[in-house]
Amino acid sequence: MGCNCSKCTSELSSNNNKNRCKGCICDLLRELRKGTEVDVFLSGGQILEDVVFKRFDNNNCCAIFIDPITERGSTLIVDCQKIDAIRIEAD
Repeated sequence: MGCNCSKCTSELSSNNNKNRCKGCICDLLRELRKGTEVDVFLSGGQILEDVVFKRFDNNNCCAIFIDPITERGSTLIVDCQKIDAIRIEAD
């Protein structure tokens, strides 16, 4: 028996998107509070220091950060699956 209501379809789509972005970093970013300052360690060895988390997009696995110091006003968009580690800055 299938589900054809819009609520069920929306929930199934949401679950598929959540499962699409895999890994502990993706899971962390889903729950990370907007405005949290972090250091991001990319799988290629690059480090994004002192960036501020803006949001996470479940549809495309992109984590959005802003860089208020190095490139004031710039936006960094990173695939959560390309991040090896995140350091959450102490207050």
